[in-house]
Amino acid sequence: MIRIGYRSLPQHGDWRDMREAWVEAERLGVETLWTWDHFFPLRGDPDGKHFECWTVLAALAEATEHAELGALVTCNSYRNPNLLADMARTVDHISGGRLIFGIGAGWFERDYEAYGYEFGTVGDRLRALDRDLPVIKERWRVLNPPPTRRIPICIGGRGEKVTLRITAQHADIWHGFGDVDTMRHLNDVLDGWCEKLGRDPAEIERCTSIGAETFENIDAYVDAGCTQFVVSADGPDYDLGLLRDVLAWRNQLT
Repeated sequence: MIRIGYRSLPQHGDWRDMREAWVEAERLGVETLWTWDHFFPLRGDPDGKHFECWTVLAALAEATEHAELGALVTCNSYRNPNLLADMARTVDHISGGRLIFGIGAGWFERDYEAYGYEFGTVGDRLRALDRDLPVIKERWRVLNPPPTRRIPICIGGRGEKVTLRITAQHADIWHGFGDVDTMRHLNDVLDGWCEKLGRDPAEIERCTSIGAETFENIDAYVDAGCTQFVVSADGPDYDLGLLRDVLAWRNQLT
């Protein structure tokens, strides 16, 4: 099954416009709605408008009705894992059980420096992710009230030795990125980790971002193993044109 997502990025725009884009994307028929977890814009004016991830997610959960929603992806280093688990459980309830818990090791050094987090090394951040995911799952187990469902976990990243091993252990969705050959290779690596760890690789949905320049190759991405495609849009306009094209392509398949 092919699923389509829309990520309305909390940069360079206003909340009302971002909210309206999500609501319209849901009306158009997306299965997933996303934001990201940064403190500054990654494109355009580096000091432009920007909003925080999890408060946005709570509002998104209240503004929408059907689509699953989440961060693509949360930076594990920015919040205590027990607190993050509690935040996720709360958004899960606000959404009526639609939260996807997207998480990754983090990479954007400016966020760390400006907000007083230890940046460390890639290895440090991956070890922290490996350590904290079981803590998050355990906190979900003991919270009162508990999550409304077993919250699906989406892990973002493409490190072959560690990230994809953690994905095989914990994830229901993997979000990777790259050209068709790269995604085919990474899907094969993830399948290999699943085999080593005794996990059925079919249990992990394969997700990637799709832009105007890669949309023409979307059938090749499907052939490479991808089954969820996420269209992203910046403020201030939060354009839905590409999303409509991708949904039309999906609808032709079905």
